[in-house]
Amino acid sequence: MDILITFNHGEDRLAELPLASLAQFVLKDEGKPANSEVSISFVDNATIAELNERFRGIEGPTDVLSFECDNIADDMTAADGEGCPVYELGDIIIAPDVAATQAEEYGNSFEQEISLLLVHGLLHLCGYDHIVDEEAEVMEAREKELLTAWSERDLPATDESR
Repeated sequence: MDILITFNHGEDRLAELPLASLAQFVLKDEGKPANSEVSISFVDNATIAELNERFRGIEGPTDVLSFECDNIADDMTAADGEGCPVYELGDIIIAPDVAATQAEEYGNSFEQEISLLLVHGLLHLCGYDHIVDEEAEVMEAREKELLTAWSERDLPATDESR
């Protein structure tokens, strides 16, 4: 899986985070083909506000936007392997300054908030939505499940945990 990351803003706070690994973890768990490609861009508030207004008709900055490329309803099972065309899942745009504000507001670390926004954006590209309450509950439960699994993945044991 190709995870293309562009830092147009906030690279100093983001470069050391395991963003590509988290994205690959989510896409693999969601059963996306090995030849999937996702673009993740980090932008300033002015840029995300402009995109938010242009594509959603909502003024002001938001935390994350997702733009689907290839149709998520396409059957990609036959296109999962070497020599197969790239499955362009889509683009995710995240505003790290909004994430930092939300992290303080909700009592999360910056990394936790960025991870949540990345998982949220990826789930949108995988077909999840939160327009109606029932869909929101499913999506939020999946976010929590993935973030928990990510935090509990095979990490080296510390002396205290033995």
